[in-house]
Amino acid sequence: MAVDSIPSRKPEKTKKTTMRAPCLVQTTKLIHQIKPLFPLSTNCTKHPLRKMSSRPTAPVLKKPVKLACIQLAPGPDKKANLTRAASQVRRAASNGANIVVLPECFNSPYGCQFFPDHAETLLPSPPTPEQSPSYHALSSMAADNKIHLVGGSVPERCATATATSQRYYNTSLTFGPDGGLLGTHRKLHLFDIDIPGKMTFRESDVLSPGDKVTLIELPEYGTIAVAICYDVRFPEMATIAARKGAFALVYPGAFNLTTGPLHWELLARARAVDNQVYVVMCSPARDMGASYNAWGHSMIVDPMAKVLVEAGETETIVEAELEPHVLAETRRNIPLGSQRRFDVYPDVSEGKVQFGESSV
Repeated sequence: MAVDSIPSRKPEKTKKTTMRAPCLVQTTKLIHQIKPLFPLSTNCTKHPLRKMSSRPTAPVLKKPVKLACIQLAPGPDKKANLTRAASQVRRAASNGANIVVLPECFNSPYGCQFFPDHAETLLPSPPTPEQSPSYHALSSMAADNKIHLVGGSVPERCATATATSQRYYNTSLTFGPDGGLLGTHRKLHLFDIDIPGKMTFRESDVLSPGDKVTLIELPEYGTIAVAICYDVRFPEMATIAARKGAFALVYPGAFNLTTGPLHWELLARARAVDNQVYVVMCSPARDMGASYNAWGHSMIVDPMAKVLVEAGETETIVEAELEPHVLAETRRNIPLGSQRRFDVYPDVSEGKVQFGESSV
C-alpha cells in the first residue's frame, strides 16, 4: 500500500490528568527545599568595576641597565672561591654590566655539612676581615668595578651563638658602587623536602630562617627584591615586592637535578608574569663530583615571562638589558594593576609585612 493511501485517523479524546510520577513529585519538593549555598545578589544595578591598584605610578626602573648572572662552581677552598668570583665579576663589569649577581653559597659548597666550616660572622656590621673575608671581598668587588653587586649568599654564623648553641643563616649581601652595604637578606623559607627515591634535604637541620622581606634601593635605577632559592616557591614575597615598587626579583639559588628540570624555569616565568617584573635566577654551575649537584641554567626573564637568556650547566656569564619601556608596555597592554578586585579579596602587600633593614 502506498503511503498516501493510508486513511487518516482522528486522535482519540483523552481525559486530562494532573497525576505525576512519584519520583518527579519527590524531586520537585526537594528542589524547593534546597537553599543556594552562595545566594546571588538581588541588586542588579550595573556598577563599574572598582579600579584598585597598589602599584606606584612613577616608572619603577629609572633607566636601562645591563644585568649579569655569574654561574660559578664553588669548591671547598673559600679563598679560591673568592678569587674566582672576583675575576668573573671583573669580567662581567668590563663587558658593561652595572648590576652583577652571584649564585647561592658562592663561597662554599652547598650542603649542610659545609655550612658550619664556611660560616662567617656578619654582626656587628661591618665585621672585621677576620670575621668575614667574604663581606670584604664582595665590598671590594663592587667598589673596584663601580657596580651594584648582589653577592649570592654566604653561610652566616650568629654573633650571639655559644659553643653549645650555634645558629647559622643563609645570607645574601648587596653592595653599591662605593663598596657600601645596601642591604641583606636571610633566607626566609628553608629547603626541607622529601621526594622518595630522588631527593631528601633538610636545611633546617643546620640553618635558621630569616624573618624579613628584603627590598633594596639602587639609587640610580630603582628597587630590587632579593630572596634566596626556595623563597621563589612562595608567591606572596614576590607579590609584596612588586606592589612595593620593585622592578626585578633577584634569586640566587641552587636547585638540583630533581627539582631543576621540573620547576626552575616554571617558577621564574610564573613570578615574572604574575607580577609583571623582571626575574633573575642565578645558580651555581653543575659539578657532578660534588655531593650536591646544582641544576645550573641561570636565567633572566622579562615581565612578559620571556626567557631573555639562559645558561647551560657549566661556569659562564649570562647578561641581558633590563628596559623601562618593557615594564611600562607590559603593564599598559595587560593592566593587572588597575583590575585587581581588592573589594573582593585582600591586598597581601597591605597586610602585616616585616621588611629587612638596610644592614644585617
